[in-house]
Amino acid sequence: MAYRRTPRMQQRIDATRAQIADAARRLVAASGYAGTGIPEIARAAGISTGSIYRHFPSKAALFQEVFQKASRHEIAAFAQAAQVPGTAPERLAGMVETFARRALRGRTLARALLVEPVGPELDADRRRFRAPYQALIEEVLSEGMAAAELVPQDPRITSICIVGAIVETLLGPLSERSGCTQGTEEEEALVRALVETCLRAAGPRPQTPPRSE
Repeated sequence: MAYRRTPRMQQRIDATRAQIADAARRLVAASGYAGTGIPEIARAAGISTGSIYRHFPSKAALFQEVFQKASRHEIAAFAQAAQVPGTAPERLAGMVETFARRALRGRTLARALLVEPVGPELDADRRRFRAPYQALIEEVLSEGMAAAELVPQDPRITSICIVGAIVETLLGPLSERSGCTQGTEEEEALVRALVETCLRAAGPRPQTPPRSE
């Protein structure tokens, strides 16, 4: 007779798995992937080291779970910024600023999500998780063109360029050796420059034709 898990047993298994992933996320947010080990995760989760491997086959699989959950959380914040009322340029500015400020506020986690070396599986996830950001920007750009708030353009290409600009601009400030500290004039100038650059990438507002006399 095949063994079957009862709903209550499955709930306990799911709860423990989530507990492990949450503990790992807190540690990664504090120390990055390199500074987070399985023994530390086990202590933070209040379970044995062996218990972790009953839920995750490897450290890489656990980190992949951490990455996916944290990325979905950040995408949700980005999507919320996209829904704020305003013109397309105003909404785009808010989206870029939201991404930048969240990354700079949680630098260690942002560095882990964006660039910290882990393995090929996580690199593939990084590429895949850029798509939702690009899609949200593309939607705002398309709505801006339809409302005559932006010049005609290929919104897909522009969205790819904007996401690339955001990530590349933040890599230096997110590094451990960066002198750009939170709340400084340097950080404020960085965010403003990034927003302005992304707005320029989306193109100027269409010129209003002069009225005929």
